[in-house]
Formats: sequence, C-alpha cells, structure tokens
Amino acid sequence: MNMEAAGGTAPLEAEREDPDVLSDAELDALLAGAPWTRFAVMGDSIAEGVGEAATGYIDRPWADRLADALRRAQPALEYLNLGKRSLRSDQILDTQLERCLNAEPDLVALAGGGNDLLVAEFDPAPLEQALDAIVGAVTSTGATVAVLTLFDIGAAMDYPGLEQLRDRLELLAQTTRSVAQRHGSLLVDLRAEPVSADPGIYSSDFQHVNARGHAIAASVAARTLGLHLGNTTTDGRTR
Repeated sequence: MNMEAAGGTAPLEAEREDPDVLSDAELDALLAGAPWTRFAVMGDSIAEGVGEAATGYIDRPWADRLADALRRAQPALEYLNLGKRSLRSDQILDTQLERCLNAEPDLVALAGGGNDLLVAEFDPAPLEQALDAIVGAVTSTGATVAVLTLFDIGAAMDYPGLEQLRDRLELLAQTTRSVAQRHGSLLVDLRAEPVSADPGIYSSDFQHVNARGHAIAASVAARTLGLHLGNTTTDGRTR
C-alpha cells in the first residue's frame, strides 16, 4: 500500500501567538534527528482529523501537522492515515491493523476508544482487549508506537448528567495509559493538558476539537516524540 507525502502551510496570526502551539522552529528542534520514514495513524474520527475551522489557525488535522514536521526532519517520510470516524476499538482492530502492518511503518499513532463509551452499559474490558491487541501487534514489529488519550472535554462543559461521561472518559484514559505502559509505548496524554478546560479548543459538536485544538494536539505529540528522542525535558523545553 502506498503512503502519502506530507505537505504544509504557513501559520496564521492567532496560531503564531498561541502559547500552547509550537512554532515550526520549536517543532524542528524537538524532532531533530528523528529516524522515522514511514508514519501511520490508526483510529476513529480523532485519528481521521474531524473538526472545524478556527479563526487565525491553519485548518489542518493534528496528524497531518505532525507528518509535516516529521518530514522536515526526514524528507523521505511517507504518511498513511487509516483513521475513520464512528469506529469502535474492535472495528479499528478488525479493519485497520492488517492494513497498517502491511504498510510496514516505523512510527504509528493510535487514537481510539471514544466511540466505545457511547453505549447504555459501558464495559472497559473489551476496549482494553482491542487496544492491547493493536498496540501489541504493532510494537512486535519494532515500530515506535504513540498512543493518545483524549482531551478532557468534560472539564470544559457543565450540564446535567455530565458525571457519567466524565467517569467513562477517565476510564478510557486509564485504560489507554495501562495499554501504553504494558507495551512500552509512548503516551501522548492530551487528557492531562490544562488547556482541556478551555472551550475554545472544541468544535461546536463538543465531541471533536477545532483547528486550534488540532494545532495543540500536534504540539503535544511532538513534545512526546521529542522527549523520546532526548531533545526535550519533561516540561517540554527543547535542549
């Protein structure tokens, strides 16, 4: 399966001034020496990059942004995004894992599990089994795997019945962290970011982030990779 080349666009004014969004120079410092040449993304609508425009920000999904930055470090980078909205974790496993493995990536990002929460009775066990199977299979190839938690969207909302959603989102985060730790994978912990509480990063559906949220997610992912590469301290500053 052929991968795609990444492309880029110059940042807009609000994006340039946003303290939560890294500049191209900062991204390049974080990803200096990055060895990856085949980047694949798996998951649901978060992986696919669903969202809305935000004034002053490039309307480009987080994974595409990350691919742009990685390609500046490795001009030969190829990029494959398998993300598809509305999929549960078991459907991601069934429809994307084989395609991902066939592409032979050396860096894989996984963002999924949110749709598993949208049921009357939520059982985290099947979710963990599916995520574990995906991450285990990919890490066994020697690829670097980065697993994403979701922004804590509940921190930016307040309405009756929110407690159940927040409890399920916390279970999803705990499950995702456990799977990443078990397999020695990288954790892009968006849920831990204080900006989660800012309604200004979300789309009007309050299920996805907008272009600003995508820019921030790409920055958090780059900081995670930079830490792995030894190019950053734990507080995100480049060396």
